[in-house]
Amino acid sequence: MKHKKNILMITALLALGVSVVSVDAAEKKGKAKKQRINTDSEPNLKESGFVSLFDGKTLEGWTPRQGTMIFEVKDGEIVGTCSAGPSTFLCTDKVYTDFVFTCETKWEVDGNTGVQVRSRVRKGKNGDIVFGPQVEMEDLAKKGRGWSGGIYGQQCGGWFYPLKAPEHQPLKDAIDREGWNRMTVMVKGNVFKTWINGIPAAHWVDEKNEYPKGFIGLQVHGGKQGIIHWRNLSIKKL
Repeated sequence: MKHKKNILMITALLALGVSVVSVDAAEKKGKAKKQRINTDSEPNLKESGFVSLFDGKTLEGWTPRQGTMIFEVKDGEIVGTCSAGPSTFLCTDKVYTDFVFTCETKWEVDGNTGVQVRSRVRKGKNGDIVFGPQVEMEDLAKKGRGWSGGIYGQQCGGWFYPLKAPEHQPLKDAIDREGWNRMTVMVKGNVFKTWINGIPAAHWVDEKNEYPKGFIGLQVHGGKQGIIHWRNLSIKKL
C-alpha cells in the first residue's frame, strides 16, 4: 500500500511539474512576442547641435561598401541606382555611438531601401559584408506590408523589430508614394527608436549591446529595379 501511495505522489508531482513548466513556457513565449512600443514624440530636429552629413555637391565623407551599385549627386540630392549584384551601402567614414539621425527619402523607381545605423563591415568570401541594424524603408506598392521604420538585422539575424503590433497601424499608410518621406532614428545606450514622417515606429533594445557603435549607411537593395533619392541628412551627437 505504501508503495502505491508513493507512486501516486510521484505521479501527482510529475503532473504538477509538467503543468508548471507549461505555464512558464507559455509566459516566456508571450514575453518573447510582446513588443516595446515607441510612444515618444519625434525629437526636435530644429534644435541646435545638428550637423549636415551631405554638402549637396559631393560624396565627401561617404564610401560605398559591399556592392557595385552607383551613388551620385544630382541636383543637390544623393541618388542610388539599382543594378546587378548584391546590395550596396553608401556609408559614412565616421563612426557614431549615441545620436539622432534624420534624412528624407524619395523613390523615383520603386525599390527596397533602408538606413544602416551603428553598423560595421566583416570580411566575406567575395569581399566586405555590411552588417548591423537597418531602419527599413519600403512598400511603395499599395499592397505592401507597411514596415517602414521597422528595424532589420542586415546580415545578422533578420527582423529585430517588425511592425506587427496594433499600435503600428498608423504606419501602414504613413509613406507618401509620390513625395519625400522623413525617417528619424534616435540611438542612446542600447535603445533604438524610430519615426516615419513624425509617427512613432520602432522601440528596439539591443539586449546584449552587440551594436554599440558604427557607421550610417544608405542602402540600394539588390534586385531588378530601384532608384532612390536622399536629402537633408543630418546628425546630432548625444
